[in-house]
Amino acid sequence: MSLTDALIALLIIAFALFALYDDVILPRRNGPTKLRVALRRRHKIDSGIFIVLLLILLWNNVSNHGPQLSTTLLMVLCFMAIWLFWLRTPKLLMKNDGLFFGCVWIDYRRIQSMNLSEDGILVMQLEQRRLLIAVKQLDDLERIYNTLVEAR
Repeated sequence: MSLTDALIALLIIAFALFALYDDVILPRRNGPTKLRVALRRRHKIDSGIFIVLLLILLWNNVSNHGPQLSTTLLMVLCFMAIWLFWLRTPKLLMKNDGLFFGCVWIDYRRIQSMNLSEDGILVMQLEQRRLLIAVKQLDDLERIYNTLVEAR
């Protein structure tokens, strides 16, 4: 196994561990999930460029009759990237004491203010940071508000 194959295998393992954490472990942390809200995807162009670069590497490996292991690893990495960046839906998980946004725990007490922008993005101001929460369906904003009122 070459160094390139080992790095691709490590990247596949990292993607798989992130998917496992995000889909299985995260909903069970910090108590039961009160509300799960689907969010809009961000960085579509970046992920598309990454997938196209992987496909170019795959085509180059196949056309130059490269190692079969590299071809297989690149195909698995392409599948994982498509699944993580295009098929999986990012989500906001609201619990009793806080919420998970982008795999980061945010306690409700840290939220100083909330505003709604004109294009339907919920802006939560924390101590030193703002969260921009872009939901897929505008009805979810009311559900988020009701859950926050219930929790406080």
